[in-house]
Amino acid sequence: MAVLEVRDLEVSFGDIRILRGISFDLEAGETLGVVGESGCGKSMTGFAIMGMLQPPGMISAGSIKLAGREIVGLKEKDLRQIRGDQIALVMQDPFTSLNPMMRIGDQIGEAYRLHQGMDRKTAWANAIDMLDKVGVPDPAGAARKFPHQMSGGQRQRVVIAIAFACKPAVLIADEPTTALDVTTQAQILRLIRDLQDTNGTAVMLISHDIGAIASISHRIAVFYGGQIVECGPADRVLQHAAMPYTRALLNALPRANSERLEAIGGYPPDFSNLPVGCTFSPRCPLKFGKCEEAPTLCQVELGHEAACWRASDVMSTSRTVSS
Repeated sequence: MAVLEVRDLEVSFGDIRILRGISFDLEAGETLGVVGESGCGKSMTGFAIMGMLQPPGMISAGSIKLAGREIVGLKEKDLRQIRGDQIALVMQDPFTSLNPMMRIGDQIGEAYRLHQGMDRKTAWANAIDMLDKVGVPDPAGAARKFPHQMSGGQRQRVVIAIAFACKPAVLIADEPTTALDVTTQAQILRLIRDLQDTNGTAVMLISHDIGAIASISHRIAVFYGGQIVECGPADRVLQHAAMPYTRALLNALPRANSERLEAIGGYPPDFSNLPVGCTFSPRCPLKFGKCEEAPTLCQVELGHEAACWRASDVMSTSRTVSS
């Protein structure tokens, strides 16, 4: 049974639909990589699952089940009991995620006190232990520090420590390595994977970097214009992309034998004035008459789906990316 089930999820801001029929499952211990350009709906999906949408944003349709329990429509007090306990969030900017006025140990300990009823002393001891698990040097000393006294990589480890403190069933990691150097990025992704293996946590890893997604994900969901346009096992999506947008993302990756990057022509869609038919068609080099009809996700091979009328043509010319 999937620990997280999202079905036909729609998010609207007034009359404008931002998410349009998002559906996927997450199994325990699995990582789903969510990739796409800025503004395609990746983070919006994470915030909707967490119940953190700000008005006028709202879930206008669909279902989100956590361990079989419907969480759409729950009261805020019920969502607060779930957040940080059964489901946790790691955001891209650790400095703004942490309280600048609280010591690191207190911020991690707060999760234990709130969700597990620990007293302050026990929570502090557990916070130090968690800092050790995420690889922060001198965990006892680090617990007494404030966020500004730590490096960016250490702050991100603290945020991950808070997220994993209560061993959540689901972790949503929203661009967790964006502000970090390449070496630290790899360390943070490895840390998430190691903690996931220890706790059996299902991870939804959101990123615009398909290279980072490739290094850790079991499955990949490609977002475009508020929809999933391709989804399947990571190796199949990376080696046999079936949607022109996915192939364009792969072609935009740096290559050792090329001096120039291949940019994706055109602009992302305007949600207030979406094109007729396939949302990607204005930017697609393979568009033809049929593209005036909106494609739906269809199976192109076992477990691999794409929303494209020319999926077979795209698969035959896809670029391979090693994971």
